[in-house]
Amino acid sequence: MVILHLAIILPFLFAIAAPILHKLLPRVHVGWLMLPVPAALFAYMLSLIPVIRDKGFQEGTIAWMPSLGVDVHVYADGLALLFALLITGIGSLVLLYSIYYLDKNREKLVRFYVSLMLFMGAMLGLVLSDNLMVLYGFWELTSISSFLLIAFWHEREKSLYGAMKSLVITVFGGLAMFSGFLLLYVMTGTFSIRELIAGVPAIAGHDLFVPAMLLILLGAFTKSAQFPFHIWLPDAMEAPTPVSAYLHSATMVKAGIYLVARMSPIFAGEALWLWLVSGLGLLTLVYGSFRALKQIDLKSMLAFSTISQLGLVMSLFGLGSAAALYTGTPQAEFFSKATMAALFHLLNHAIFKGTLFMVVGIVDHETGTRDIRKLGGLMAVMPITFTIAMIGSFSMAGIPPFNGFLSKEMFFTAVLNIRSMDLYGMDAWGTLFPVIAWVASVFTFIYSMLLVFRTFGGKAQFDKLEKKPHEAPLGLLLSPVVLATLAIVFGLFPNLASYSLIEPAMAAVHPGLLGPGEQFMVSISLWHGFTTELFMTAGVVALGIVLFLLHKRSAVLNQPLFVKATLNKSYDGGLSMMDRVSHAITRVYMTGSIRHYMIYIFAFLILALGLTLFGQNAFSIDTSGFAEMSFYEGAIMLALVLASIAVLFVNSRLMAIILTGAVGYLVSLFFVIFRAPDLALTQLSVETVSVALFLLCFYHLPKLKKELVSLRFKLGNLIIALGVGATMTLVALSASRTKPFESISHYFLENSYKLAGGKNVVNVILVDFRGFDTMLEIVVLGIASFGIYALIKVKLKEDGLESAPGQSRAALPLEAYKSNDVILKTLAKLTIVIILGFSLYMFYMGHNHPGGGFIGALMASAALLLMGMSFGMKKVDRFMPLNFQKLTALGILIALLTGIGSFVFDAPFLSHAFDYFDVPIIGELELATATLFDLGVYLTVIGVAMTIIFTIGRDQ
Repeated sequence: MVILHLAIILPFLFAIAAPILHKLLPRVHVGWLMLPVPAALFAYMLSLIPVIRDKGFQEGTIAWMPSLGVDVHVYADGLALLFALLITGIGSLVLLYSIYYLDKNREKLVRFYVSLMLFMGAMLGLVLSDNLMVLYGFWELTSISSFLLIAFWHEREKSLYGAMKSLVITVFGGLAMFSGFLLLYVMTGTFSIRELIAGVPAIAGHDLFVPAMLLILLGAFTKSAQFPFHIWLPDAMEAPTPVSAYLHSATMVKAGIYLVARMSPIFAGEALWLWLVSGLGLLTLVYGSFRALKQIDLKSMLAFSTISQLGLVMSLFGLGSAAALYTGTPQAEFFSKATMAALFHLLNHAIFKGTLFMVVGIVDHETGTRDIRKLGGLMAVMPITFTIAMIGSFSMAGIPPFNGFLSKEMFFTAVLNIRSMDLYGMDAWGTLFPVIAWVASVFTFIYSMLLVFRTFGGKAQFDKLEKKPHEAPLGLLLSPVVLATLAIVFGLFPNLASYSLIEPAMAAVHPGLLGPGEQFMVSISLWHGFTTELFMTAGVVALGIVLFLLHKRSAVLNQPLFVKATLNKSYDGGLSMMDRVSHAITRVYMTGSIRHYMIYIFAFLILALGLTLFGQNAFSIDTSGFAEMSFYEGAIMLALVLASIAVLFVNSRLMAIILTGAVGYLVSLFFVIFRAPDLALTQLSVETVSVALFLLCFYHLPKLKKELVSLRFKLGNLIIALGVGATMTLVALSASRTKPFESISHYFLENSYKLAGGKNVVNVILVDFRGFDTMLEIVVLGIASFGIYALIKVKLKEDGLESAPGQSRAALPLEAYKSNDVILKTLAKLTIVIILGFSLYMFYMGHNHPGGGFIGALMASAALLLMGMSFGMKKVDRFMPLNFQKLTALGILIALLTGIGSFVFDAPFLSHAFDYFDVPIIGELELATATLFDLGVYLTVIGVAMTIIFTIGRDQ
């Protein structure tokens, strides 16, 4: 379905458009321009409810890299739909809330909403992806975009610290998860989650099954802040409140929960899965709820509360996995009720926690503090906010008639039911589950009461506040009012979500539990009689009220924990130790000498390849198939060797550069003899531009020191050079001796014209068959040129040589290279026109004749360089008044858009098309989309070359 893919793409498109829209409509708050995106997506997701309820799923595929088994396969089942509704629904309310929360005149709103849209698109991509590799890409994008959101107030040290901690921990888990995905692929040969679930019986006993499970769980636990990986979440509260309300109530922290639910059909039959997921979840639940009691900052209290509630949901999914052990029996549905409770509480938690984060944001916004010691008596001046806070807090505490009460009762039912299992020692240890759940619920009740009554009740302390408190404006109240209303509605009418959301999601988590046409029984009611669960709730409320009243007097409840060895100290100490060790190691080899670095690289190359070659007994030479050397080849080889040796004996940098260039030109003659005109043209162009760049660098180098022309210095260079040359020669000879695979050259020769419409096989390979490689190569080139530009710009700034605003780059020292040679200027006028014309010819004809975008661009760069050296850079400025950094970016964008355009025609990424057309006068003309891709290459290479030339030329 194209619309499903569009649902993922739309936030990214608006992230790109946000700066443009802001410039076009500067008086409009950027949030209003972004708000239609989640609102429209939420409406679309709502429209899918009846479709998925009846059919079970909605899917669509866009081919990306089918040969690697990686396609953008969007799969929306009940589980994905539930998360998508949370992402878009809560996202809409958070966006509306942020419009009134963030100051339009003080905050950098464009950056905020760009990051928010990136995060929303990444989350949607994560929950809607069926392919593990695509899921992983979106997973890491959520980490990056959340880092940007948490660090939004980057001038604050705590914001940067919290953002970095969240990035380090979640990316660490993400890499572990990625390894687990690869192990699953090794076992099954597929990245499709649907196919993996179908193939579970074949891999359940595989040696890699448990390692894959543990690595994937590591990713889930770090993302969902499970103990002991929870330490990033409290520090992430330095983000603006809209970010906390979105990321830490409904989206980012739920990604780990989603992964566990999605992987349950694969791993649920493993005992270790049940114990780890449920056990660690319960530990996180009780630890987080206890730590929440001791917080004095309202957002910190909500952070530990979130950790606790995530542990609750995680434990329920672990307990629900027991149903897989009873497939086809009545007990299956009995144990699956834990999954039902997990899904319902997932929804409820997003509602009441989003409400409370927004309430805390309002309190901070209207009073200037979140310190619970300074607050109190706010219900008199903020009655609406108090009412909303009470609804959210009572729901979180599990008090009827709010939605949190229902899912908390279902949680109690699940931990009581699990004791009846006679597997995995649950009959002995299962009693601990309800005990831990009950104790954690008492703590939850206490901090819920603290949050509402210590903030809004008690004695007013308005003199301690930074602002005079007053009720929030309607814009800030609207979003939490909607969520608080939902807390009441789902509490009184819980079955609104039963068969529309919960049952389809259960069917997705337990796909093989029921037979065809069967449904899970999902009946949730506010009153279910005088049960054990109800008495447990009564006990929670009774003891909770007593401990709440004693909270101020009890150091155990209200004083921070003072422990020498904490997880946060271990994290900080570990990073500090790694930093010190890396600095110590780096100081040994980072001498500042490029020659030393080259020696390290080449020495490693010699040892690695040489030892591998001889250690694997792979060195062998067979000269029987070698062709005889012609006179011309021998003459060129002799000249090449002499030029190479001569480099060792010259004491002038200029002569060394000239001889090195001569070696390159002689190599290009070999390409001519071996009938490789594309390579010859490329080599000639590269050598021409390279020699010019060498000369530009040579202009800035200090005088040659005596030790740099000494025999010892040159002997070291000779040993490394001979070692690299001998190693690569041995590798080439050995490779030509054995051919374990059939050559693919025949395929390209036979299909370059048939499949790509090009007769120049080299160019067709570059822009079609291996276009993905070429695209990444021009990206690397662009990054390198931007790096050079940035480094030298910093140096110019430090030296006070940076051009003033409005000053032409031609006014900079590069003008010193202007030639006074009349003959050179006269010849250059004709030569430049010829080279530029030939450059365009090479670009256009490269698909069928020698040439292409890369070669053409190098020729154009050489022509521009000749123009600058002959007439000065003012002439280049007038002839081509371009920003070459932007030209580089434009070229990469054209190449990328050409690849993305193939999706419109339901073809894999970077698929190209061609056809022949009859054009008046000209006749038959071939038009190929590969030419557009090659145009991107052409512009990128010109931008890169000229950026480097201009930048180096500026450096005095």
